[in-house]
Amino acid sequence: MEDGVGKTLRGARSRRKVDLAEVEASTKIRVRYLRALENEEWDVLPGETYVRGFIRTYASYLGLDGARLAEEHRRDVGASRPGERLPSVEPAPIAAMGRRRVPRPPPRVLAAIVSAAMVAILVAVGLSSGGGDSSGMPERHHHHGGRQQVTVAHPPQPAQGLSLRLTATAEVWVCLLDSAGEPLLDGQILASGAEAGPFRSGSFTVSLGNGEVSMTVNGQQASIPATSSPVGYSIGAGGKMRELPEGERPTCT
Repeated sequence: MEDGVGKTLRGARSRRKVDLAEVEASTKIRVRYLRALENEEWDVLPGETYVRGFIRTYASYLGLDGARLAEEHRRDVGASRPGERLPSVEPAPIAAMGRRRVPRPPPRVLAAIVSAAMVAILVAVGLSSGGGDSSGMPERHHHHGGRQQVTVAHPPQPAQGLSLRLTATAEVWVCLLDSAGEPLLDGQILASGAEAGPFRSGSFTVSLGNGEVSMTVNGQQASIPATSSPVGYSIGAGGKMRELPEGERPTCT
């Protein structure tokens, strides 16, 4: 890269004759962070996981290829700082691994279980003489004209998970992942008044460029403080929200 990211951003802004205050109003990135990007003062910024998001947003606003510049910066300084993890691999893979560890009987054993169950039902039908069965089996017996019918009770259907809807109250950058770590909003900028969703998943992780958004979980308004700084949350069972530290927020990069 002949010119650094900062010089490229500053040159594009100068050519467009836009001041930093105007950029802040449009991108919701603080002036001091914009100035730090142009001067490549990375330590002033809130964290490497957000630097690439800021670069992409700022560059796109200036008409540049934001994704390319963010990737060049990533290659130049590394994917992340020491000890920093991308939360898109957590916690969904852990839950998935837990499900895979549940032992499943081989097909022959399954066939034997099914056969035994059928035999038990047939024996119950054959030996029935009007008396109740105290074994606690999930079958219900009905007599119709001397014939007996067996109805097997079905287990309750599992819950369908959480419903989430976002409404931007001002322009805001959003990275939203489902329970499997798949992006639902892949680092998109929502314009003021724009709505996204409803999305359905067992859980969500979301990263916001600022607090200018209204979030509804299962029809209930979530409390998000008004802030111009990046924030992130995990939304789990029952709509319970937990604010995420910087290193655990998804980045969609």
